[in-house]
Amino acid sequence: MTTHATLPPGLTVRPATFDDAAAVCALLNEIDLLEIGRADTELFEIQADLKHPEVDLEHDSWLLFEDGRLIAYGLVWDESGGERIDMEYYALPDRPQASQYLFDLSEARTAERAAANGADRAVVHLHLNIAPTVDLRALRGRGWTPVRRYNSMARDLSADADRLPEPPAGVTLRPCLAESDRRRAHALLQDSFVDHFDFHPRTYEQWLDDLDAERVDWSLMWIAHVDGLGDVAVLHTQNDRTSMAWIGHLGVLRQARNKGLGSYLLRHAFGHYAALGRDRIGLGVDTDNSTGALALYERHGLSLDFAVDTWELTRPVAR
Repeated sequence: MTTHATLPPGLTVRPATFDDAAAVCALLNEIDLLEIGRADTELFEIQADLKHPEVDLEHDSWLLFEDGRLIAYGLVWDESGGERIDMEYYALPDRPQASQYLFDLSEARTAERAAANGADRAVVHLHLNIAPTVDLRALRGRGWTPVRRYNSMARDLSADADRLPEPPAGVTLRPCLAESDRRRAHALLQDSFVDHFDFHPRTYEQWLDDLDAERVDWSLMWIAHVDGLGDVAVLHTQNDRTSMAWIGHLGVLRQARNKGLGSYLLRHAFGHYAALGRDRIGLGVDTDNSTGALALYERHGLSLDFAVDTWELTRPVAR
């Protein structure tokens, strides 16, 4: 990889390996404490990133050390197969030289990956807390601009107040225990999110990799069937986070929207996890979502936990 970045004195850098997952998780939780007031990164999330088959750790990851202490982590990956490249960057505050160096490496690699896809430019996205450890003035100076905001929302659960709701007339739910239902859930999610911001089509096999399918509890993913319409919605939830249960995806096909199905699926998740003894549940939402998802979640008692901005950089590729 060609770059003009110069390693600042006192720092060392190397690619990440799967065995670094615990150290990376500890760094991200240290940053979580600074940004949102609690450690909120799970080890399995880092392990999933580091073993994803679309990431070449030797060229797409960086660990930056200061006197033997991990102070920054970077990762680049490509879901689009075109110009859109994703980047992660996490660093402890007040280390401007380290930040500059790692951004130089990461941005150069995004251009390489876009060029390998045959694109004329790299359109790079980076997700940052709205009050991050990153110096936003320096980030803007590099040409990055915020283009979207996502809210992480949460709600308390109560076994008394949040009981499993009766399904609406003609609606049945089934868990994705069979392979055929998992494939159906994938197809429904692809169709229901196709018009959403930054959507990238994913094959079934890619989707399984994205989910880290070896760890998925398929009994916590449901397909909604409506008489006369067929299978029209998917509710994907997780019970593997320490801080709260999580709704990963709630997708409803266009022809089944505005019929109360989204509300029913939310209340199903609330009731299911309250019965399991969880006292809190959360999800993420695009605040500019055209389907009205933010307002739906607010009506059902979900409120802002913290917010994340998507930052964008457009970078030409070398030919």
